[in-house]
Amino acid sequence: MKIMDDVSYWKGVFTEEESLMHFHHLSTLPSLAQGSFHLFGKPVKTPRLESFHGISPIPYRYSGQTLQSMPFTAPMHAILARITKLTGCTFNAVLINVYRNGMDSNGWHADNEKELGKNPIIASVSFGAERKFQLKSRDGAVKKTILLENGSILLMGGTIQPAFIHCIPKEPKVAHPRINLTFRTVFEVR
Repeated sequence: MKIMDDVSYWKGVFTEEESLMHFHHLSTLPSLAQGSFHLFGKPVKTPRLESFHGISPIPYRYSGQTLQSMPFTAPMHAILARITKLTGCTFNAVLINVYRNGMDSNGWHADNEKELGKNPIIASVSFGAERKFQLKSRDGAVKKTILLENGSILLMGGTIQPAFIHCIPKEPKVAHPRINLTFRTVFEVR
């Protein structure tokens, strides 16, 4: 379903059983860790757990940190195959975020790092608790809120990152965890 130009959303791409299986696998990854970034010159803990994986070894830099890729697991390859079949897009890396409850979040940002190239395409897969995804144009004229459901895929096309920012806001009433996989193509930047 098209949400707006270059943003599409599909619910129920993964069945409840598949979603539960993937959620369990991803929540037990030994590489999941709480990173940190600098805010006003001080280190701050990332308000979620994360793990970065690549089809081949590649680093990914964002918010002042460098993540070294871990190998894809068989379930990650299966999820990627489903995305590729649905969207026609291929990716070589995935950033996994575990939002432990509604207090874990991701502030306003764009996925516009040099390693992603110009006009990157991002596929976002959700397992677990439903969470709000907010998107707004950099001039503030366009604002959208999309409820990301268990087993869904959100695709942001190449015109979105330069013109929009997005976030997963805090939702104190959400008690259960959500796992989000953002598939992307990462290029080695020298």
